[in-house]
Amino acid sequence: MQDNSHGRSAPMVPRPGRRRLAPAALAVAALATLTACSQTASGSTESKRQDGSAPSRSETQPEKKPDGITVSPLAGGKNVIPGEPVTVEAEGGKLESVSLTAQDGESVDGRLSADGTSWISAHPTEYGTTYTLVARYTDTEGKAKTSERAFTTLDKDKVFVGTYNVDEGSTVGVALPVSVVFNKPVHDKAAVERRLSVTSSPAVEGSWSWMKDRDGKDRVDYRPEEYWKPGTKVKFRMDLVGMENGGLSGTQKREIGFTVGKSVVSTVDVVKKTMTIAKNGKVLRTLKVSTGKKTFETWNGTMVVLSKVPSIRMNSATVGIFGPEAYDMKSVKWDVQLTPSGTYAHAAPWNEGKFGRVNASHGCIGMSTADAKWFYDRVDYGDPVTVVNSKDTVAVNNGYGAWNVDWQTWKKGSALD
Repeated sequence: MQDNSHGRSAPMVPRPGRRRLAPAALAVAALATLTACSQTASGSTESKRQDGSAPSRSETQPEKKPDGITVSPLAGGKNVIPGEPVTVEAEGGKLESVSLTAQDGESVDGRLSADGTSWISAHPTEYGTTYTLVARYTDTEGKAKTSERAFTTLDKDKVFVGTYNVDEGSTVGVALPVSVVFNKPVHDKAAVERRLSVTSSPAVEGSWSWMKDRDGKDRVDYRPEEYWKPGTKVKFRMDLVGMENGGLSGTQKREIGFTVGKSVVSTVDVVKKTMTIAKNGKVLRTLKVSTGKKTFETWNGTMVVLSKVPSIRMNSATVGIFGPEAYDMKSVKWDVQLTPSGTYAHAAPWNEGKFGRVNASHGCIGMSTADAKWFYDRVDYGDPVTVVNSKDTVAVNNGYGAWNVDWQTWKKGSALD
């Protein structure tokens, strides 16, 4: 195997199950089967908005009907939001039974509250589907009544949603920003930002900052001024319900709580050809590594662990490397992904003898198989890896490069600054 057969990798491999879209289909793409190393640059439930103003009733409340039955959740007070459970309420009365049937005749199960004031479906509704609702209830005067109506949920192309990068109850590394990528262009970023919030215990100062994701989509990330402290409890809230955005309707209301775990901070020195790993401020080990060779230098600056996989195929064609620099390795071991453009830290046994001596990769951080396994076992999603004495600082949107921007500049990226 040639010494030049390795370095940076390819398309973003999202951490399985960590991103959220519309409620019924929450996770983004699974692990890519082909990747490659290469230096190719690519360039609550809230009752108030963040500005303190209360949302209008039409934004968040079900539309009142003369028969005393309401259906929610609605967008703009009129269109039923898909992908969410349906709630039926008897205003001042008591529900006796509720049936909900989709246009294909399939019945939607649900549960009546103990006091009979509400019914909630056991499953979310589908996009662009007509449902028939029959509710039997007693009104405020004790009269038995029946309400029958039909409604159609919004089509998928009529909604805008945000994909976010944290899971309820998860534990993440100290460097993970909260990130939201929107499926459609955001026309009023300030309005959307007011519908997002991050709070923590202990409390810290933080800020949102807008950017374009690598595929050109609008994206906003939130980070504190410094890394999160281990043990911090963080709550991310997003309430887009009722928002209008370029003729589209917001549909999501989310409250995600997660915890910041131990501090595992790694520093790679491309001149010394070492990687030092510290846990809660105490150095665990200093490993000998081989980083990117000339013209394929490893990104400088701080990257954040995106995912881990024990084995992956790395093919240079996926990042446009052909000819004498080409490679195709079927099983590269102990892979820790640092950027979607393809930077990994991994085992590179073909460079045995060069660790600590020669930088010979296409941009990845290579090490012995034993050292790679040791590193793999100790880092996790959200842990920072900082490269020093290299060049071409990793871009803010190439993974989570937020830490490569000074605090004042970062805050200026807020639409509310």
